[in-house]
Amino acid sequence: MVCLYITSMQPGGGKTLVCAGLGSYLLGKGKKVGFFKPVFNGDQQQVEASRRDGLFMKQVLGLDEPVDVICPVTTVGKAKDAYSKVAAGKDVVITEGAYEVGMILALDARVIAVEGYDQSPGIFSHYNELGEHLLGVIVNKAAAGKLGRVRDEVTAQLKGSGVAVLGVLPEDRLLFTLTIGELAEAIGGEILNSSEQSAELVENFMMGALTVDPGPEYYGRKSNKAVVVRGERTDMQLAALETSTRCLVLCGGTPPAKAVSYRAEVRKAPIILTKGNIMATVESIEQALGRGRFNQERKLPRLAEIMERSFNFQALAS
Repeated sequence: MVCLYITSMQPGGGKTLVCAGLGSYLLGKGKKVGFFKPVFNGDQQQVEASRRDGLFMKQVLGLDEPVDVICPVTTVGKAKDAYSKVAAGKDVVITEGAYEVGMILALDARVIAVEGYDQSPGIFSHYNELGEHLLGVIVNKAAAGKLGRVRDEVTAQLKGSGVAVLGVLPEDRLLFTLTIGELAEAIGGEILNSSEQSAELVENFMMGALTVDPGPEYYGRKSNKAVVVRGERTDMQLAALETSTRCLVLCGGTPPAKAVSYRAEVRKAPIILTKGNIMATVESIEQALGRGRFNQERKLPRLAEIMERSFNFQALAS
């Protein structure tokens, strides 16, 4: 049984994304794959976030273990015992965790380090202490048009260290975007209709209040979008609904006109009503996007495409 330990020295580095990509690949190869994500402190917010990730991975991998077993609140010293509960009968256990050398050694894990391209160029050198336990590194969130250059830069930086660059993953907004339900929660809004569409992904955002050309031609520039607009601007709302609009976000607490409600129902486009103004709502959306987590199964096909193109899966067999 192999333990693949996915770690990072920064929050939001893309660990869960890599876990999902690796897990899906290994399942496709006929492996029995487990998942383990221990929490080393009792901070309730961190516990809840970890268990959401655990529930997501449980769905991705088709696991039987309860989330409390997959994501136990424990200590580094007791983590091995907790790990044994998810490792039984598995070929590979993907472990997502903080950079804890003691636990890595206790689990005899093969480590994959994931760091964003915007981090200090020397950050990967900190992993040298792992020696043979380090399988390699992944550079995440690199500009899509510069993947080759980034790989060359990091490879040159690590030259002579024996550390392999396993992949350079592009920054892809679809992987960390919000669902309609998550969007409503982030802005403190109420979904007025078509709530069954809450799990749909919003790929783009547009503000309708800042343009002098609020017609379909303007809104047609982006697809699968949320349009943030003042509640009294019926003209903009109707124009947006003539294009590929996932949902409308009406700001200022003004309910939609009957014509807008009718058209939204026909298009199955939820209307989210929020009391905040345009700027406050946009700020809340930006903050939510910055905290974006990879936790939607709808994103898996896109992730598989990126991993297939950008990750060296052959290194897993070494």
